[in-house]
Amino acid sequence: MLDPSPEDDGTSPTVSAPRFVGRDRELAALRGALARPPAIVLVEGEAGIGKSRLLREWLAAPEQHTALVSVCPPLRESLTLGPIVDAFRGIDRPVSRLRLTELAGALRPLFPEWSSHLPPALQSLGDAKAARHRLFRALDELLRALRVDVLVLEDAHWADEVTLEFLLFVSSRQQSDGPSLVISYRPEEVDVGSLLLRLTSRLPAGVTQLRIALAPMRPDDTAALVSSMLDGNPISQEFTTFMHERTGGVPLALEESVRLMCDRADLVFRDGQWVRLKLRELQVPPTVRDSTRERVGRLSPTAQQVLRAAATLAERSSVATIAMTAGLSPAECRGAVAEAASAGVLDGDDRGRWRFRHVLAATAVYEAIPLTDRRHFHLLAGRALEGIRPLPVARLAHHFREAGETQSWARYAEQSAELAMASGDHTKAVDLLVDLLSWSRLPPTDRARVARIAGVAALGRREPVDEVYHRVIRTLRSVLETPGLSPRQQAEIRNPLGRLLITGGEAQAALSELEQAVANLDHDPVEAARAMTYLGWAYAGPWPAATHRRWLDRAAELTAAFDSPAERLNLAGNRAAALLMLGEEEAWDVVAGLPVDGATSAERLDVARIHANVGTGALIWGRYADAEEHLAVALRLADVERASRLQHNVRLEQANLAWLTGRWEGLADESTALADADRDRPAHYLGSIRLAARLAAAAGRRRAAEEQFRLVLEESARLGAADDTMEAAAALARLWLTDGNSGRALQITNEPIDTVRRKGIWVWATDLVPARIEAYLAAGDLRAAARLGDQFARGLRGRTAPAPRAALATCRALLLAAAGDHARAATAYARAARAWDALPRPYDAMLARERQAEALIAQGQVEAQGQVEARGQVEQGRELLAAQYEQLFRLGARGDADRVAQRLREHGAEVPRLWRGGRRGYGDQLSPRELDVVQLVVAGKTNREISRILAKSPATVDQQLRAAMRKLKVTSRTALAVKAVEAGVFAEDESLDNIS
Repeated sequence: MLDPSPEDDGTSPTVSAPRFVGRDRELAALRGALARPPAIVLVEGEAGIGKSRLLREWLAAPEQHTALVSVCPPLRESLTLGPIVDAFRGIDRPVSRLRLTELAGALRPLFPEWSSHLPPALQSLGDAKAARHRLFRALDELLRALRVDVLVLEDAHWADEVTLEFLLFVSSRQQSDGPSLVISYRPEEVDVGSLLLRLTSRLPAGVTQLRIALAPMRPDDTAALVSSMLDGNPISQEFTTFMHERTGGVPLALEESVRLMCDRADLVFRDGQWVRLKLRELQVPPTVRDSTRERVGRLSPTAQQVLRAAATLAERSSVATIAMTAGLSPAECRGAVAEAASAGVLDGDDRGRWRFRHVLAATAVYEAIPLTDRRHFHLLAGRALEGIRPLPVARLAHHFREAGETQSWARYAEQSAELAMASGDHTKAVDLLVDLLSWSRLPPTDRARVARIAGVAALGRREPVDEVYHRVIRTLRSVLETPGLSPRQQAEIRNPLGRLLITGGEAQAALSELEQAVANLDHDPVEAARAMTYLGWAYAGPWPAATHRRWLDRAAELTAAFDSPAERLNLAGNRAAALLMLGEEEAWDVVAGLPVDGATSAERLDVARIHANVGTGALIWGRYADAEEHLAVALRLADVERASRLQHNVRLEQANLAWLTGRWEGLADESTALADADRDRPAHYLGSIRLAARLAAAAGRRRAAEEQFRLVLEESARLGAADDTMEAAAALARLWLTDGNSGRALQITNEPIDTVRRKGIWVWATDLVPARIEAYLAAGDLRAAARLGDQFARGLRGRTAPAPRAALATCRALLLAAAGDHARAATAYARAARAWDALPRPYDAMLARERQAEALIAQGQVEAQGQVEARGQVEQGRELLAAQYEQLFRLGARGDADRVAQRLREHGAEVPRLWRGGRRGYGDQLSPRELDVVQLVVAGKTNREISRILAKSPATVDQQLRAAMRKLKVTSRTALAVKAVEAGVFAEDESLDNIS
């Protein structure tokens, strides 16, 4: 079975404290101001914006300063001068050593623990104001005695009145060389009558003044902060955007969200960066949730009701809409909105619309609404939005869904889906309609209509096969089980379902659905013709080519009456591609008239798909120049339209073309990339694996090639993709023929050749027929081989397909060689090689010339010994064989080159020494050939088994074995195996598990 999910490099990150990022400018300004005392620095910003972190970074700097730091706690009743007293208790100098005047006796009530070190208590004053002034003077004296440079007061919005009065007192005396003040606060939580406003609005002259207003982080700083928490590794752009939008760039929300996601194992390390597994929603971290609810809880009941309504609406909304949702009058709502805005919870725009400043805050408020009340809020929201023009149908669908109003939900969901499709967002349309089908109880007629629209929307998606695709398939199949659907309604669902199954590679299931659909599509000739055209594709099903052709002809009859040029182009292009699959020559007449561009996005996508299909057909025929041209057109248009699924299709076919035409450089990496990209699309994933298997077989990596070709064959058969079984079966047959196992080779090709005979589509048999004829010949059944060759020739009669015809030439040469007619066989192989070269298909041409060389040598050997002509034929064969060795080696077909080299040695010829660059010779290191032999020795193979596996003569194996023993300084096979393992001479990718 295929693995549908990519492997991850890691499962969970190590979470660290976030690095200080995005505030360098503010930190520099703070340092600069405090370097010019006395100074007053005001640091303002909302909760979690990073005020405390900024101050901690400044305090941690190596600069010489004495600072007292105090934090105002969020108590219901603030303690008089509590923050100031707490700050002094943190000093580390003994009070007894301070030079204090008798005025310090006023401090005894505040610091009873210092009573033994403070002057005697002062006489009580009858005037409270005078007593407070005396106390402030005493505290100021204590500050100066301690030589405090900076007094820091955090969260001053929670400070008591007396503490704020003391700060005003200190600031008024700063001109006499008093300490600098750093005060942080949340502007939205400062009461109208608070003394903090007087402090922040009336800064004294003659002192350094700085106001730092911390703003949310930018996206790049968001990425840097999150990355610093995740081992310093980068995060994906999608993850960055998601986090920034959901948290508003508030550092505390970012930090807590990352920790929560790590606790929930939502993050994985993939392709060198952290990505999030679920990108649709972000849970509210407990710290953010509690902070938000605490702030909201201090507002009036009316303001809280407005916030619940705004959280339900989720998007910017007018006061009138919020009022209707909250069940308030416009006047009440305006006052409550103003209160929430003053508290920094709501944010307005220049059009008088309001929403939460941060998504997480909105979510925290929404989650606090009792479930029994949410439906009512959504119902009111839906009714309020119905008064807006144009109707916000997507929002209406959402609210009526949450309100449980199925009829209204269905109506607006369909309208929203139509708008989404019109704007090109087919995925949104699919999500809306599939949700409706999955979670509502609709009448059968409505259910069928919505399912049909969902199927059509899914066909318009450009994304790769993903969870949305699989969900649509499951939903459409579920709807088909609904009791009471008419044949027409079922047909309208089966039609898009069948086409979607084609996209997913489920060929047999696709044809089944389309065949059932077409019988009841008389009311819609366009869709009927389209379904018939897909039934004309011969990639699956038991039907012969004639049946597929009848479907195509029926579709053509309907198409002739269509007025729409776009519909005629679509059907004609698909018909041409289907005819190419059938091997019909007339297809090329239609292909010649295809456009190479379109006026609209939909037309460009249609033209691109048609050219991609034609390119695939051209590959089957062996018309590689045509294939390259059509695939280039398809890729250009797919790139323009950013159609990722189609881009992958074309890239795969271009890789196949590169393989066939001998451009193998970089194909191994390309096949891996394609497999990763198409892992969720079985047919295309198997195409990528087939490409890798070809490369493995040519390189002599027998076990890998066999496993990969087996996977392709078995999965293609399971999916019903009959045409994709041909090459895999042929490749496996050739592998087993090298083992001398003709019976197994015949068995693996039985079903594919039966399919070709049954369907009568012989253009599919380019690789299959030669392999099966070889198997017949190896089994000694010359008559069956000749009969198959005749069938192949008859099947290609009247068809100019170059690749199958080159294969036919190879088959004729095989039969001549088997009959012992070496002279004619050599000529036939030469003819086949020229046919392969003309395509061009150099690898097959080299293999044909290898056989030609063997035929020439065999011809010379059967001639009378001593004849000059016979010796000339043998020498000509050797030279031709040596040339193929070099060409195969240069191409990258190392396994074939090794086989040819062995044949050259057996014929007494020199094997050319080839070098591709890098180090010449191996010195005392094992050569790749010697390493192959040693690996098999370690695996316990005998020399005879090694000879068979590596296609080498026993003498060559013995020679390479002795060379390896000499280099590793051992004298026995056992010692060689032990020394090789201990020395670690095997590369990681050449483990013993890969040895056949």
